[in-house]
Amino acid sequence: MFSFLKPDKPASSIELWPVVLTSGEVIEIRCVHDARARRLRLIVNEKGVRLTIPKRCSDRLARQFLAENTAWLESQWNKRPHLQRNAGLQLHADETVFLRGSSLPVQWSEAKFAQVSLQDKNIVIALPAKAGLPQAKRALKEFYLQEARKDIGTWMPKYLPEFPSAPLAIKVRALSSLWGSLSPGDGLLLDLSLVLGKASAFEYVLVHELCHLVHRNHSRSFWCEVEKHFPDWRDERRYLHSEGLGLKAELKRLTT
Repeated sequence: MFSFLKPDKPASSIELWPVVLTSGEVIEIRCVHDARARRLRLIVNEKGVRLTIPKRCSDRLARQFLAENTAWLESQWNKRPHLQRNAGLQLHADETVFLRGSSLPVQWSEAKFAQVSLQDKNIVIALPAKAGLPQAKRALKEFYLQEARKDIGTWMPKYLPEFPSAPLAIKVRALSSLWGSLSPGDGLLLDLSLVLGKASAFEYVLVHELCHLVHRNHSRSFWCEVEKHFPDWRDERRYLHSEGLGLKAELKRLTT
């Protein structure tokens, strides 16, 4: 079990709580006292660890909540070196990148225009002789967009006949926290990092958002709708909870 160190600052709306993990590593948890919050919430992302504390919740209860979530916090934190590699994409270096849940080696070549393609289970990044890292990252991002659109185009005809209407527009881009959303105007938005992970998880998110065409909430009826169209949704949701931070961080590493 990890232990707490004495905070450097007195209680305020935002505090930093130093915490010692079982490994001996000290991390700082950004504790935000939010009057609008209704429950304690702990998140780990590329910015670090944040604990949201409702206004009427005591520090004692907040620390108890942290202690009860020790295993989850440490597992998420320990994934960072593996999934969020500190170094960005290196030009002409030995690299591997993710696509549909597989780690694929990168091959570099020269071409008139910057482009990325999948060839014999290798990701080929072709660049003009004088091109730099920004061109390589833009080409890789465009490749991921093309592959994501290809997957969506494969799945949509299978599911659309089962719904009363279709999304009026479909967009794919990098999202900081969400996996997808359906706007009031039936515009569908999906996270680009999904194409790095398991294809079945990407397909689940698509179905999840399509089910909002029927139920605009996360009621029991909504989840029954998801179950009808995608019975294995629980497995995919667990996968995203476990690997999601790494997928988002890896997309950022490769394309920004």
